[in-house]
Amino acid sequence: MMRSRNPLSSLRIIGGRHRSRVIRFPALPGVRPTPDRVRETLFNWLGQDLTGMTTLEPYAGSGALSLEALSRGARLSVAWEAQKALAQALAETAASWGEAGLEVRCVEAKAALRQETRFFDVIFLDPPFFDDSWLWLFEVCAGRLKPGGWLYAEAGRPLTPPVFFELFRQGRAGQVYFHLFCRV
Repeated sequence: MMRSRNPLSSLRIIGGRHRSRVIRFPALPGVRPTPDRVRETLFNWLGQDLTGMTTLEPYAGSGALSLEALSRGARLSVAWEAQKALAQALAETAASWGEAGLEVRCVEAKAALRQETRFFDVIFLDPPFFDDSWLWLFEVCAGRLKPGGWLYAEAGRPLTPPVFFELFRQGRAGQVYFHLFCRV
């Protein structure tokens, strides 16, 4: 059971084998979970079935994207979160569901991205809106994606990728712009 002095927020998994299960996490400043409608759109774009895939979520927050990926068959979802309370809540949620495919680390995303050597099928990027280091993030993530891999990005503005990514789809929900890029 999570022990926190922070009030809790929650959201539901929208598809796959964990559909309707609830994620509970501390309601901390700056945490903006990807809305249900946007997650549904994203996983429709990805094709719903992520069987055997590996994903990385460097700015995990609630971990909703990693848990949605596992729910849809991902073999491994790596989730990094700098805030200990959020990382702990995510690990506890996965454990309570019996979900062994989630690897959670309490670490700062940029430092971890510099050290990561594995390759992933999908990377979910949702950094704090004030952190406008997109060029660096695109470059480092391109080096961590398998050929033909997908990069999902949420930002407070429309993003234009560098030459090693091609825009597949994009949308907007309120103040959030979301994009799906393919590694070329």
